[in-house]
Amino acid sequence: MRYYRKKEKNHLLYKKIDELNRNLLKANLVEVSELLGNRKKLLIRQFMSGIFKGMGIGIGVTIITAILIIILQKIVALNIPVIGEYIADIVEIVEKQ
Repeated sequence: MRYYRKKEKNHLLYKKIDELNRNLLKANLVEVSELLGNRKKLLIRQFMSGIFKGMGIGIGVTIITAILIIILQKIVALNIPVIGEYIADIVEIVEKQ
């Protein structure tokens, strides 16, 4: 009877270890710990990530600004009295810069 309980506890322990191993692999914790151990690799990866994030933000802001200016120019073309003057001033300021 004692042997059965011991075997059952071992089986439960192995099951928990396997579950922990699967969770660690799923979270890519092994790769992250290797990356943290190599400072040069970490620095290069972070530097490249920063460059690409900056480029993405620059391109995104440029596209959104261009779309807004086109929309504002179309509103000005409708000749709405009060709104048209303000938008014309905004478009003029943006085009000068």
